[in-house]
Amino acid sequence: MDVSQQVQRVMERIRQAALAAGREPGEITLCAATKVQTDETIRAAIAAGVRVCGENRVQELAAHLAADAYAGAEQVHFIGHLQTNKVKQVVGHVDLIQSVGSAHLLQAIQNQADKQGIIQDILLEVNIGREAAKSGFAPEKVLPAAEASLERTHVRVRGLMTIPPADAQRDANFRYFQEVQALYVDMNQKLFHNELEYLSMGMSG
Repeated sequence: MDVSQQVQRVMERIRQAALAAGREPGEITLCAATKVQTDETIRAAIAAGVRVCGENRVQELAAHLAADAYAGAEQVHFIGHLQTNKVKQVVGHVDLIQSVGSAHLLQAIQNQADKQGIIQDILLEVNIGREAAKSGFAPEKVLPAAEASLERTHVRVRGLMTIPPADAQRDANFRYFQEVQALYVDMNQKLFHNELEYLSMGMSG
């Protein structure tokens, strides 16, 4: 199965899942992870209809940007763990940083965006499984983190992101997703006047 067929297969699964849930398929954004992919594969995915590319690694992001591999995509997101010493290489180079999971990283992004004179869109990462080895805000820390973001003039929270524990069973995943969705709704109503756009949950499976 070539890249075009794979993209169409995923989009059809999204369409069927959306309709089964009573939603419009157009409301769902497919973010294609480009980790360890070649420039040619990324270009083929975009040609097949991918509109948002998600990069996990700073070094690969820089290489793909230099090669103009994302040309034709509407947005590029950074979806991997971001170290504060690499913030300079990401801020201003992507449309959305999905993985902001600490106050320290939030401030580093604010500082770099301030230097560039831009506003960087971000998602707050929720460590919904409270995993010690995973970054992200604990569920009870999400609202305070969102409040702190509102005090920073060069970052803009657009929603929440979470990846449940890798060993979680299907029913457990649904519970995690429901918890994060509830956090999103609460945060959206209390702080953002229902203007948030993104609830990024899950992974390839």
